[in-house]
Amino acid sequence: MRAGNSQIRRYRLEPEEIIAAARFAVSQGLKTIVLQSGEDLFFTVKELCTIVSTIKKMNVAVTLSIGERSKSTYAALKAAGADRFLLRIETTNEQLYARMHPGMSYQNRVQCLYTLKELGYETGTGSLVGLPGQTPAMLAADLAFFKELDADMIGIGPFIPSPGTPLEETIGGEVDSVLKMMALARLLMPDINMPATTALSVKDRDGYQKGLNCGANVIMPNMGRNEYKQLYAIYPGKGEGFTSGDEQMVKIQTVLHQLGRKVGRDYGYRAKRCKSS
Repeated sequence: MRAGNSQIRRYRLEPEEIIAAARFAVSQGLKTIVLQSGEDLFFTVKELCTIVSTIKKMNVAVTLSIGERSKSTYAALKAAGADRFLLRIETTNEQLYARMHPGMSYQNRVQCLYTLKELGYETGTGSLVGLPGQTPAMLAADLAFFKELDADMIGIGPFIPSPGTPLEETIGGEVDSVLKMMALARLLMPDINMPATTALSVKDRDGYQKGLNCGANVIMPNMGRNEYKQLYAIYPGKGEGFTSGDEQMVKIQTVLHQLGRKVGRDYGYRAKRCKSS
């Protein structure tokens, strides 16, 4: 994801392509759509609101993952129909955060998360496990932060070093450490949504199954066009072995069937919200 990495091709979908991908996902029976980008300010707030409102009319929940924005932007997108927002903090250790996020502010990241909660978003965050210099105590502090924030969604995945970045020669995260973090998060916050991440499946061929057995209850297939999936190479293995959306759905259903589970048919809100509504 590093902005200075010149070894990957950058790309941006047109609004019509974004909407078409969402429409295809809905045709596959999905009831929640995640729109994810880098820290890219190309689209105006008005354009983003139009995209959100158009997809919201497809009778789905809409989740955004578009980075740090102003409170007024978050509010406008909420009014346009956005239900959830993913903003991973990656680490709650300020010194480690500063090393991993040059030019960014830890305090602003935290403020954005609390602003999202204040505005009524279901708010997601999470940890990147295996960062150079990270300790078990730092990971424990991450879990305490998620509990204090009352996060609705938590994504925990392994750090995978990528060529063309300053950390390309580092070891990265271990699967067992990720699974332990996921299990602890589930015990600490029983009703949250938590994905078995793609990074986990890249590190371990049975990553989805292991994640689902250690507390995960979500899988997030990439429903974009194949040529874009190939370009979405944010770490080694991410853009490889890509399949069509319907093939992904079959594979996910197979994994769930093997575990005695099935695909949910609701909007995927946090369990406590479902109980109170």
